[in-house]
Parts: sequence; structure tokens; C-alpha cells
Amino acid sequence: MYTTLISADELRTLMTNSQPLRVFDCSFDLSQPGEGDAQYARDHIMGAVRADLDRHLSAKGAPDAASGGRHPLPSREKFAQWLGSVGVTPTTQVVVYDRQGNNYCGRLWWMLKWLGHEAVAVLDGGLTAWQNTGGEVSVEAPDTASAPIYPLSPVATGLVATETVEKNLGRPVQTLIDARGAPRYRGEVEPLDPVAGHIPGALNRSFTQNFDDAGKFKPAAVLRTEFDALLAGRDPASVVHHCGSGVSAVPNMLAMEIAGLGHTSLYAGSWSDWCSNPKRPVAQG
Repeated sequence: MYTTLISADELRTLMTNSQPLRVFDCSFDLSQPGEGDAQYARDHIMGAVRADLDRHLSAKGAPDAASGGRHPLPSREKFAQWLGSVGVTPTTQVVVYDRQGNNYCGRLWWMLKWLGHEAVAVLDGGLTAWQNTGGEVSVEAPDTASAPIYPLSPVATGLVATETVEKNLGRPVQTLIDARGAPRYRGEVEPLDPVAGHIPGALNRSFTQNFDDAGKFKPAAVLRTEFDALLAGRDPASVVHHCGSGVSAVPNMLAMEIAGLGHTSLYAGSWSDWCSNPKRPVAQG
């Protein structure tokens, strides 16, 4: 069972055995929301199913959304229905990838953990790594036999609400890590949300710092050293990750697991939810 990362060679081996497997292409572009579909149509890993951030992994305007922000989480029930519709069962090994530096596919990785599905891994290096090792691509969407609605189990991964983040500001039980780029964190620029800055007390580690020059996650020992330096003695179990809308925070979560620092929590509403109320404090610099 692969639960964090999987290499292109390991995925190729999985495809040759009889283990239930489902691969998802999560490519997306915030500035051009339709571009992910266009990229999938041009080429994707043979047998990969499309998973779109807006259509499948978010619930904009839904009254039962599980979080706030620009990309609110769908309810666990709605997500479970979609998983069943594309044939995912509790015995399925899921592999997720994108072609945007492992930014968007982490969303699906985390959401499956949120449902209690451990057998999900990110394809290290994404589509590029797959093609560089001779992996087969296709332009055809696969037939996906539906399965029963995915059975819900107790929440296995921490989802933190805005009220909890606000209540725990400045307390040692909570260590916020902001995955946005440093200029956005400092409030020098803000291309997406109405207010610039960051949640007071949050540490900053851009999600891009987790990758090497080939676009793969750095070795576990390197990640461990970097996160230990960032946390400076703070308890890793206290970490709550966030970004702009709860998507690019996930590579930091995954990196901490790879580094052996255990499970952490996600503030899915993130900065877009936090700054929607002018009464909440904002820090800059």
C-alpha cells in the first residue's frame, strides 16, 4: 500500500498486477480554470480519470460545504458519492498527479485521507516524471465502472475551522504554517484575495520549497532538517497548514509526513476565509 509518494516505476509495476487501482489527473490552472481539462484532453496517463479542482474537489456555493474560502471543501457525503461514481472502493490503491509541480493533486490526496482512505499516493514528479521514464499516455477517457457510495468512516485527518484557528492564536497548541510565496505572506502583493498579509503568528514556508530541481520531493532527511529549523522546537503535532484556499498547503503536509514528523492538520478555508471578516487581525511584513 502506497500512502505518501509513489515513483513512476512503482506505478508502472502496479498497473501490471491485479490490485484495484485508480489514477487521477488533477491538473489545474487558477488563472484559466478550463486549462486542466484541455491538458487532460491532450494527453494523460493511460487509464487516468479526470479530477477537477472546481467541479469535483470543491463546493462553491453549496450550503453543505465543509469549509469556507475560495475553494470550500464539499461535504464528506458528496465527496463519497463522487468517489463511488468513478469506481473507488476502500480496497482501491489511488494514485494522484498533476503537471503543476504537485500543487493541485495533493488536494485529492488529503481529501481521501479525510475519508479514512489510507491507500493514496502522489506520483512523485507528476506527469513529467512519468513521461521521462517512458510511461504511456493517452487521449482517451477510460470507462469507469461505478461502485457503491464510498462508505464513510470517522474522520481520520484533522480539519480545522476558522473559529478554532482564531481561538488558538498565540497559544502553543497551534503552530500555523502558511504555504504561500513570501511576497504574499508579507502582504507586498495579493493577486487573489481582497486583503494582503497573513494570520498573526504564522510561519512561512512556500510549498515550492519541498521540491528539488527535477520537481520531485526532496529526500526525507533534507525535509526533516528544514522543518526542524522552521519549527524551532515547536511540537510538529501542533501544526495547522494553510495557504490561500487550502490547496497548496497540502505539499507541506505531505512533506512533513515524508520527513517522519507525523500527521498534521489543515485549515482548508485558509487566508481567503480568514480575511473575509474585517474584524480578524492581519499581520504584514
